Amino acid sequence: EVQLVESGGGLVQPGGSLRLSCAASGFTFSRSAMSWVRQAPGKGLEWVSGIYADGTTRYADSEKGRFTISRDNAKNTVYLQMNSLKLEDTAVYYCAIDKTLNGILGRKYLSWGQGTQVTVSS
Repeated sequence: EVQLVESGGGLVQPGGSLRLSCAASGFTFSRSAMSWVRQAPGKGLEWVSGIYADGTTRYADSEKGRFTISRDNAKNTVYLQMNSLKLEDTAVYYCAIDKTLNGILGRKYLSWGQGTQVTVSS
């Protein structure tokens, strides 16, 4: 059974940082592309960042330079380091197995975690 368990969310002030983790099990993590996707209140799903099995990373334009995705295949875990957080980063953040439709991250997902809430507020 595929399981993705996110953690690390919380309340942070604008300009602060958080590190999200996603512990994966039930599939071959080291061969899987992974993505972080978020959903802000009242809005649709938004792809944030992804990482291919070979470690190549991609980011949405609004997150470039602020967020860093990484993976530890020995721990079956993918991370999202978020710096310089803004009010508009408030959302539930989900970890997902990325199907890389046509080789591109952020278009199709195979499985999701339960999400972790990130709230940026002063």
